Amino acid sequence: MVAHNRRARHDYEILDKYEAGLVLTGTEVKSLREGQASLTDGFAAFDNSHELWLEQVHIPEYLNGTWTNHSARRKRKLLLHSKELIKISRQIESPTDHRPLSLYFKDGRAKAEIGIARGKREFDKRQTLREKQDARDAHREMRYRNRTAA
Repeated sequence: MVAHNRRARHDYEILDKYEAGLVLTGTEVKSLREGQASLTDGFAAFDNSHELWLEQVHIPEYLNGTWTNHSARRKRKLLLHSKELIKISRQIESPTDHRPLSLYFKDGRAKAEIGIARGKREFDKRQTLREKQDARDAHREMRYRNRTAA
């Protein structure tokens, strides 16, 4: 796991997830292998030729790079099957957003997990936090009771 977008899971309800390959340059791969990336402002969008692009993801310049270094916030093409692209483009018609959830390497190739997301309202965010806290408290109480019963 190179980068994880916890903010997206807090601010958005994730409806569907897709794994997409990334078209990267050499210095971007080296920078990712060092574990440097930020997904907080990132989003995915279609262009006029019906290709999906990852935008506003910050991959910093490689420190040992020369004049071949990349720009930190350039658009990066996402590689998906055409059936997946059609399915995603149909989901755009509803009020949804495309957010990167994580960047990672799988079998030596850079992958991005893209989530189809719908924005949460403030009370939804509070309700999610309350449910997590209740589950944590219940788990803690069960663990305590199991220790004393044995």
